[in-house]
Amino acid sequence: MAGGESQTPVSLSDRELQIIDLVAAGLTNQEIAAKLEISKRTVDNHISNILDKTRTENRVALVRWALQWGKVCLNDVNCCPLPTPDE
Repeated sequence: MAGGESQTPVSLSDRELQIIDLVAAGLTNQEIAAKLEISKRTVDNHISNILDKTRTENRVALVRWALQWGKVCLNDVNCCPLPTPDE
């Protein structure tokens, strides 16, 4: 698989899934921090952990991984329910 992406399922927290969704939507770490009302440093740490867990090297590879595993929905393609903070 290109970019060293993980070929096995990965366990991600609800917060990590939220962050992947926001990365896929094109938000910067600062914008994600503002939206989730957490610090940019916390977002940086989450993304670093997500990249390690998914064995992806960058945001583009992460979005490709998320699409492959049905973790994100982009423009009504590959749609799946994502956890919300209320759940």
